Order: sequence, then structure tokens, then C-alpha cells
Amino acid sequence: MTSAFDVKTSDTHGERGRAMRQVDTVATGRGGPGRPGAGSESAPVRRVVRALSRPGPWRRGRVLAVLAVLLGLLMPLHALVTDRAGLGSLVETFLPWLGLGVPVLLVAALLRRSATATVALLVPCVAWTSLFGSMIADKSRPGDSDLTVVSHNVGAANPDPAGTARDLAASGADLLALEELTERDRATYEKELADAYPHHTVQGTVGLWSRLPLSGTAPVDTRIDYGPLADTKPDAAKLASTRALRTTVATDQGPLAVYVAHLGSVRVLPRTGFWTGSRDRNAQALAEAVAAEENERMVLLGDLNGTVDDGALDGITSRMDSAQEQAGHGFGFSYPAGFPVVRIDQILVRGVRTDRSWTLPATGSDHLPVAAGVSW
Repeated sequence: MTSAFDVKTSDTHGERGRAMRQVDTVATGRGGPGRPGAGSESAPVRRVVRALSRPGPWRRGRVLAVLAVLLGLLMPLHALVTDRAGLGSLVETFLPWLGLGVPVLLVAALLRRSATATVALLVPCVAWTSLFGSMIADKSRPGDSDLTVVSHNVGAANPDPAGTARDLAASGADLLALEELTERDRATYEKELADAYPHHTVQGTVGLWSRLPLSGTAPVDTRIDYGPLADTKPDAAKLASTRALRTTVATDQGPLAVYVAHLGSVRVLPRTGFWTGSRDRNAQALAEAVAAEENERMVLLGDLNGTVDDGALDGITSRMDSAQEQAGHGFGFSYPAGFPVVRIDQILVRGVRTDRSWTLPATGSDHLPVAAGVSW
């Protein structure tokens, strides 16, 4: 039988327990359902604790910051990249496109809320701007040029060589260099260009059409054939595979040495990577010819299968200037014609001034024609 004292004591203990549980709930944020305000007072406290326990904006994104610095160093130091498996040439071919890494890393830095990574992106920004910022501006000079030159890899698989020839003649070029000529299409180009260009020469797969007289024309040995059997090859067979020539153009300002060249192709191969063997060998031979050239005024036109940033062309680009870099507007990408991403078709000069440089509309080739105006 329960007494009144027992009932009173039980009620007192129950009230004390409920009070203690309410205090615990406020302190710990653990409360049962249906209890108003349970945990709401401790939520801001928990958020503050979590915020203080996280790394600050200057401590987050350290990996992104390292990647940004490495990207910034890669651009000016690209010559130090090993050329094993053609890696160096591959990087230098697409060097301007490394700038796309900046917005990618910026988005990652913003998502990570990393101040360190964001500031580190100044390194690649400064590097890209110092290397390529001048390419964006229009560097062309006003006025007429003494000579307009055009170079075009017309493409061995060109479905409309006659149309290509007419388009090139309509450009008004004084000198027109063609590369990748085939025996099948050679007659077509000679016929279509005869009226506009009274002088021309074809050596193997390259040719030059000119409004001005030519003299001293000869093929240039770029070591297309090499190895033990190269010396045994008949001269006629060697000439058919010639991919470079040198001639002298008679201008009102004096003789101008003109070279037309088509260096070996590059290939992406599963086992050897970015293969540049024949291109590099041809470039070295052409560099020797350029170094030996006695005429101080010189123009080199052709498909060099490499950009002017490519170290494989240093023997040439160290002695000649890029028309596009001197007087172009933008990068002047020429390949592939449908969506140009690299400039491997070059106009290089020495002893003359480039007034402007540009690309012409697409023809039936997979390359765009490149043009430049030069003056004395």
C-alpha cells in the first residue's frame, strides 16, 4: 500500500530528473522529439566549432597551387622538356594552348575556396602573357608592301586543284609557293596559274610561281633519303622526291633568295609516341642550307610541320624571323583547315621587313594558305 509520503517523494524525483534532462539537452544539443527548442540553441555553436576546425582559405588547395606554379614554369622553360618520344615537340607544338589550364585551375580554386591556389594562378597568367600577349595585338603596318608572298600546302588529296589554283591566283600574290604537288595535279596548276605567273619552277613536290624573273634555281637536299642505299638511288628518282628548292627572284630592290620547303610529317604512334624523326632530319639539313646562304635578303616559304616554338627548328628560326610574329594579328593558325589549332605553315624572312601577315580562306586542301607582305 503506497503512502502519501511515497507519492510525494516519487513526484519530486520525477521533476528533478526532467529538469536534469532539460539541462543536458541544452548543453549537448541532444533532445528528444517534441521538446521545443531542443538543440536549436547549440546549432550556432556547432557551426562555429566546425568552421574553426576546417583549414583556412590560405591552407586549402595546396595541390592546386603547386599545379598552377608548375604550369607557369612549364611555359617559359618548355625547352627543358625532354624530347624523348617527341614529348618536347608535342608540348611546343601546342604551347599557346597551355593557357587553357588557367581557367580550369581557377574554377577548381574557387570551388575549393582556396586563396592560395587563386593567387598562385598569377604565375601562369604572367608567363602566358609575356610569351603570347603580343600575338593578340594587330602588328601590321599601314601602306603597300613591295612584295606579297603566299605559301600553301595544296594537299595531295585535294579534290579541286583547279579551284585551288584560281583562288590562289586571285590573292594577288607576287610569289606563290606550293607544297605537296603531285604528278597528277602538276599540269593543272601550271595551266591555271600560267596567265598570272609567267615564271615558275617545280622541283619534285614543291614549286614557286612568280610574276618576276627567276634564276639560279636548284633543289635543296633535305635528306629525304638516308641510309646505306641513299647514295645508290638514281638522280631522277631523287629529284622526284625532292621537297625543297632555292631560287633567286629579280626584284626592283635587288636579288632576293627564296626557299620553298616541305619538311617531313610528324606522327602519333602507339609505341614511339610523337614521332618527328624525318621532320627533325629535314630541318637540320635545311638549317645548314640557310646558314650557308650568301644573299642577305631571304624568304623561306613552306610547310615546316612545326611551330616556331619547336626546338627542332631552332637552326632555322635562330637565323630568320617569323612574319606572323613580326606583323600578324593573332596566332595565324593554319592547320587543320576545318578547325585550325596550330601554325605549321610558315613564312620566315631575313634582311627584309614584314609589313603584315595573314591567312587566306580555305581551299580544297587540309591546310590554310598563309600570306605576308614584305618590304625593303
